[in-house]
Amino acid sequence: MRAASDIGGTFTDLVYLNEKTGEAGTGKSSTTPGDFAGGVITTLKESPLSIEETEFFVHGSTVVINLLTERKGAKTGLITTKGFRDVLEITRANRPDLYNMCYTKPKPFIPRRYRMEARGRINYQGQEIEPFCREDVREAADFFLKEGVEAIAVCFLHSYANPAHERECREILREAAPGLAVTLSSEITREWREYERTSTAVLNAYVQKRSADYLDNLEQRLSGLGMNKVFHIMQSNGGTATFTRGREAPIQMVESGPVGGVIGASVIGKMIGEENLISFDVGGTTAKTSLIPRGVPAISTDYKIEWNRHYAGYPVLVPTVDIVEIGSGGGSIAGIDEAGTLTVGPESAGAVPGPACYGRGGENPTVTDAQVLAGRINPDYFLGGKIRLDTEKARTAVKIIAETYSITENEAAAGIIRMADSAMVNALKLVSVSRGYDPREFVLIAFGGGGALHGASVMRELRVKETVIPVNPGVFSAWGMLMSDLRQDFIKTLILQTKKADPAAIESIFREMEGRGFEMMLKQNVGEKDILFQRFADMRYEGQEHTVKVPLPIEIDGPEAVKEMNRRFHELHRKAYSFELKSSVELVNYHLICTGRVKKPEIKALSGQGLSENNALKGKRQVYYNDFGRIETPAYERELLPIEKILNGPAVIEEPSSSIAVFPDQKFYRDRYGFLHIKE
Repeated sequence: MRAASDIGGTFTDLVYLNEKTGEAGTGKSSTTPGDFAGGVITTLKESPLSIEETEFFVHGSTVVINLLTERKGAKTGLITTKGFRDVLEITRANRPDLYNMCYTKPKPFIPRRYRMEARGRINYQGQEIEPFCREDVREAADFFLKEGVEAIAVCFLHSYANPAHERECREILREAAPGLAVTLSSEITREWREYERTSTAVLNAYVQKRSADYLDNLEQRLSGLGMNKVFHIMQSNGGTATFTRGREAPIQMVESGPVGGVIGASVIGKMIGEENLISFDVGGTTAKTSLIPRGVPAISTDYKIEWNRHYAGYPVLVPTVDIVEIGSGGGSIAGIDEAGTLTVGPESAGAVPGPACYGRGGENPTVTDAQVLAGRINPDYFLGGKIRLDTEKARTAVKIIAETYSITENEAAAGIIRMADSAMVNALKLVSVSRGYDPREFVLIAFGGGGALHGASVMRELRVKETVIPVNPGVFSAWGMLMSDLRQDFIKTLILQTKKADPAAIESIFREMEGRGFEMMLKQNVGEKDILFQRFADMRYEGQEHTVKVPLPIEIDGPEAVKEMNRRFHELHRKAYSFELKSSVELVNYHLICTGRVKKPEIKALSGQGLSENNALKGKRQVYYNDFGRIETPAYERELLPIEKILNGPAVIEEPSSSIAVFPDQKFYRDRYGFLHIKE
């Protein structure tokens, strides 16, 4: 048995697979904010999954991002190079909101009094130019112990080039303060950028103790159920790692949950023969979208938590799947701002108390309440009937909006849905149009309980080729985790002009990283034949600031390989910026992706027996469709729809984890894998 668990803001999802029979199943329960592991255990206990026979478990969690956004991490101290104590305060000069006279810089996670300095200096070439002062570290350790500091981040200038001083600092701290968790920036990233490296090390130290406690608790409870194999955690780079690795570098899990859906979307693209995809994941709290050009998720080290166009946020210099996230989901609360304008989100009703229609004490109108009034959600079939929704409570909640504008509750619900759609379309444009991609060349993979509901609506404005709704879209991110390999990224900065570079020196850099990656995968129980490497370099023209990521030959074995690197760079630069220069080309960062392949579930084609439009039809009801108004609409049970038969909208297709609304001017069909295709 194989299982994947994903914690969301509202629900905790489970997907499991019996490798012998190929049978797959799902589970879903409300997220338990006070005890996130409790929701995971509940889904396992309520499912028919044979826990004792489960040999592979992978988990996606919002624990790390929650610790950061809620400021509930450990009391943390920083030791840095003398003269760089205030790098967290200085940040960057490139303010996101240039003309905002009320702009404030992000407040550092570590107050100034807990930021200590140590003498010693290494230059950008990795050469020691001032000896390291061990006494400064001992004094800092004594101070931290007196102040009750629980974790220490260490980030010295140019430690990406030579981490010797950081390692020496850790040895001293182990002697002077053995109970404190220590994070070295050089063990999280070997990429340059002083502020970004310091921020990343600090955030890792800040969450390390609490996230390790969470993983320890979950591992003990899983073992208590009889699951005693190696457990895995989903990482932000689109791969997985063992719980042991997750304890060492928890910042790698900052986007742990949403990434699973992106990986799953890329797998679906290969199955249906589409390379250019946009993943669209709408849950109870947020909507998340990511571009997948040519079948490969976009990955960047330019990730920032809490960033928006008015706020600089906090940089995290680790490879992260490029995801745009907005506070617009099923639980997003609708309200009226000071100007009398209707707003939807980012505040969410979450799992507790949840939308008003849940009947758990929620009184604010949410997108889910609006969808119930619009007829798109069957109140008697939510989560397959597990939760009975109260239409009257939804109506009472939406009445607040209706009375403000002197309209009916149904009209107010329509307005809430359109506001949510608009925010989602803007997010989709940020990952496509704003980056020079034409959405008409892409397929939208819509999932999450809300993604299935909003997919057909947002595609009308975005004009994508088609929208594809996977099987069990409400738990799709967990399914994507089962399709993920183990992955570790190694990035090292060393600036060289390619015309002066020694091919053997470049090769030695990658060989060293491959040795580390090979050893790390073996420790995570990956067989030698399943360990793969991919090489990339961040390259630029001399004098430029920004780089282009270039795939490299498998071996840099001479001048011809360097020429090929240059050729690929010119081609990709021209594609990205429409021009190329005759300037010298520089290598900046060396990026190795180490992958440990794991066995993945096989998706079998459906037989089609006993499936027909008549068998799938459950009845008809009035459903709201934006400009079309309310239309009598047939409702179908998804798993009974025929295979490859094109049907006309309007339609509502229901399944336990979601509902899908197809507009009157759209067509839909179910393919041989059970994926639902919607076209205009």
